Amino acid sequence: MARTVKQFIDFIPLILFFIVFKLEPRDVELAGQVFSIGGIFSATAMLIISSLVVYGSLFAMQRRLEKGQWITLAGCLLFGGLTLAFHSETFLKWKAPVVNWLFALGFAGSHFIGEQPLIKRVMGHAVSLPDPIWTKLNIAWVVFFIFLGGANLFVAFTFQAIWVDFKVFGSLGMTLLFLIGQGVYLSRHMQDVPTQSNKE
Repeated sequence: MARTVKQFIDFIPLILFFIVFKLEPRDVELAGQVFSIGGIFSATAMLIISSLVVYGSLFAMQRRLEKGQWITLAGCLLFGGLTLAFHSETFLKWKAPVVNWLFALGFAGSHFIGEQPLIKRVMGHAVSLPDPIWTKLNIAWVVFFIFLGGANLFVAFTFQAIWVDFKVFGSLGMTLLFLIGQGVYLSRHMQDVPTQSNKE
């Protein structure tokens, strides 16, 4: 449950990005300065600001951020900053694929570095599963992030009229479906744990 909540906290800046993107372009005066609101570049600025606020607040409350949250924040700052600096949305289109593939690399690398798969390090304190199930679950996350990154890249450069919609709702929908599938998978295999524990 806590993992699911964290997943959706990560979508807050993305949802705010979508809202600003969909606004009719207009000029707004604030503190004597005129700002343009609406469209990709003001939405990108909102993405950067809201990411700093969300993850800054989490860091202030927890005194730490997870590695995935650091990667997400760094991706927003890097690709969002390049988008604004060069006034080109191409950089932002690469954010989701690169960040998702970095997540896939992290999950895959945990099979070879460390004593436990990454998913077990994240969820092991809350769920008890046999080691082969943790391995399969970790591989599922690798495949999911590779697919999610590829889907974002394909849509961003093939269906440019809807890439922002897909970036928000497509990614959110696929993540929700994957988490539901993971929950069903876990509910089936958690029943095996007491038997295994008794044998030990």
